[in-house]
Amino acid sequence: MSFPTTTAGLRLAAFVAVPVLALTVACGGNDDTTGTRSHDAVADVPSPKSEPSEAASTPSAKPAGKSAYYDAQVAFVQCMRAEGGYKDFPDPKLSGHLDWEKVNELGSQPGRNHGIKAGKDNVCLDELRVSMAAEPKRDQQKSYESMLAHAQCMRDNGISRFTNPVMSGGNAVPGGDPNPASPVYDPDSPAYKEARAACRSKLLDGLDGMQ
Repeated sequence: MSFPTTTAGLRLAAFVAVPVLALTVACGGNDDTTGTRSHDAVADVPSPKSEPSEAASTPSAKPAGKSAYYDAQVAFVQCMRAEGGYKDFPDPKLSGHLDWEKVNELGSQPGRNHGIKAGKDNVCLDELRVSMAAEPKRDQQKSYESMLAHAQCMRDNGISRFTNPVMSGGNAVPGGDPNPASPVYDPDSPAYKEARAACRSKLLDGLDGMQ
């Protein structure tokens, strides 16, 4: 199976390639390149879905002129709310990117980490794949520079072992926790949260969930 060479494509490739890990993001881990973080794994195509609940909420109406990417993200959010077990899953941003700060807050709640990536039993995996395939192609050099500035900021704010991103095959691969299999940092600790808040502006829209 091939995936697009966008950051979202890297993220989805990581989903189907690595073992299941606890949600640590943030937003959420990354690739299997040395020194970078890994995402939670998801299974292959999920089993057939049931009809969505009529009571499930839906994202806000699509703003005028939004792209196919926005539409795909709305479909993913609707699935997460109706079938994925997260009725309060947040709307996508107007850019189409998920609001990873809100997603991570939701996943950090007790007992709510399992399924936060693609819904319970990966029921929204198809919608996730479609949304990631629809993500507009990024300028990988700008993405790398943004994540590099963010990594330096995290170190400057006390997260001393936060690793730099790397360029691999023309793609920017995020940095983060140096040992994602056995995390060095607790993303829920006050110090880590303070550093993330201080450095949030360093990341381009859509990269906040990647390192």
